[in-house]
Amino acid sequence: MSSFAQDFSKAMSRAGTSQFQEVIRQELEYSMKVELDKILATAPSNELEHTKKDLDGFKKLFHRFLQEKGPSVDWGKIQRPPEDSIQPYEKIKARGLPDSVASVLNKLVVVKLNGGLGTSMGCKGPKSLIGVRNENTFLDLTVQQIEHLNKTYNTDVPLVLMNSFNTDEDTKKILQKYSHSRVKIYTFNQSRYPRINKETLLPIAKDVSYSGESTEAWYPPGHGDIYASFYNSGLLDTLIGEGKEYIFVSNIDNLGATVDLYILNHLMNPPNGKQCEFVMEVTNKTRADVKGGTLTQYENKLRLVEIAQVPKPHVDEFKSVSKFKIFNTNNLWISLSAVKRLQEQNAIDMEIIVNPKTLDGGLNIIQLETAVGAAVKSFENSLGINVPRSRFLPVKTTSDLLLVMSNLYSLNAGSLTMSEKREFPTVPLVKLGSSFTKVQDYLRRFESIPDMLELDHLTVSGDVTFGKNVSLKGTVIIIANHGDRIDIPPGAVLENKIVSGNLRILDH
Repeated sequence: MSSFAQDFSKAMSRAGTSQFQEVIRQELEYSMKVELDKILATAPSNELEHTKKDLDGFKKLFHRFLQEKGPSVDWGKIQRPPEDSIQPYEKIKARGLPDSVASVLNKLVVVKLNGGLGTSMGCKGPKSLIGVRNENTFLDLTVQQIEHLNKTYNTDVPLVLMNSFNTDEDTKKILQKYSHSRVKIYTFNQSRYPRINKETLLPIAKDVSYSGESTEAWYPPGHGDIYASFYNSGLLDTLIGEGKEYIFVSNIDNLGATVDLYILNHLMNPPNGKQCEFVMEVTNKTRADVKGGTLTQYENKLRLVEIAQVPKPHVDEFKSVSKFKIFNTNNLWISLSAVKRLQEQNAIDMEIIVNPKTLDGGLNIIQLETAVGAAVKSFENSLGINVPRSRFLPVKTTSDLLLVMSNLYSLNAGSLTMSEKREFPTVPLVKLGSSFTKVQDYLRRFESIPDMLELDHLTVSGDVTFGKNVSLKGTVIIIANHGDRIDIPPGAVLENKIVSGNLRILDH
């Protein structure tokens, strides 16, 4: 840390020096303003207005960052949500469907968060363009799902993609292939904010460009940016003008996030007549989900608490499955008119997530981000719905990809459902080692995807390949020691086996 940043943090932690803190704060804000003005001055005239909006948004976020001290929640105030604030999905489903499904569907817009790159899976370009099933990409499946709804009910549910400056160009190129599909597709871009030097707390960008060397100077500020960027794009007003009332927002890599007609009906025809402005789909935690954000009651409002906000001594308590039983799937249903109202009142309050990173050259920076679900406390009459686990099927790694490519799931009109041939509805635990991290390596190592209908647990480590028509059952652990290679022969059936470095197959 630089001496200035150390002095600043020491000063900030000293009690009774609020006047001094205020002076430091003002100095930092002034320096930031000077730097941002310099950057803005380099913007070409056709980008000026857009860049100004982005930098103004960042200025507000930076101002709030300087005001906040320590973890943003007071642990003593966190309570379990009241019983009726998180409804079981079965209760919502029991209400059935309206007489006219089309009339409620026509008020819906599907929004997919499409800002992420496929870098963690070794792919260039937008993650949504990775093939996940029978050559279909995440985006293909999304379009197929909505097209199926529109054809079945003769409706006009549009798809909106929130792109980032990282994904916009590639996504737009690919959209041409859907020009004849029965889905209107719109895009808007989330903001582009400057990364700041961890020591000086000033932007590392010198000008507005974000190509070549300057790509590292900018970042998309998390999906909490959806409210401002959707509003600023003008698309929000357009859709309200077309009679749309709700958006269903989800991550494009969550293959379980399909339009649910029962939840939509609950929103359109609330049982108590009170309009619910925000629904968060939550699901029960398993040991794999202990880091997921959870819904709590905080100062008489539903509030999403993320692990980064939890004071250190309480992290284990936060992770406990017994106290906080559910986590946020990031499938959200939000009222468009409420977004417009709150955005115009500047009343959407989301905690800041400080994301530290080290750039390739070794420079330490921080990114200020927000999360879309954190706004739950700003909306009226918010509700959690505890949905089946099947609505949370994210593909973050090739281990997840193996599951969704396998015969555990069947594909119908863009939707994946667990195969009826699997006797129990839980998803097997799959851990593929570092040789499988990149999609192209993973695909090379499987001649065909194994039969996994009876699999409980698979761990693979080291240089391992699978022949055609392999069948995996129970618990299978395959570990090739360093320098060894294991080729599972075609047609092999491994049931409760440990296969170790010298290809001995042992009973487990």
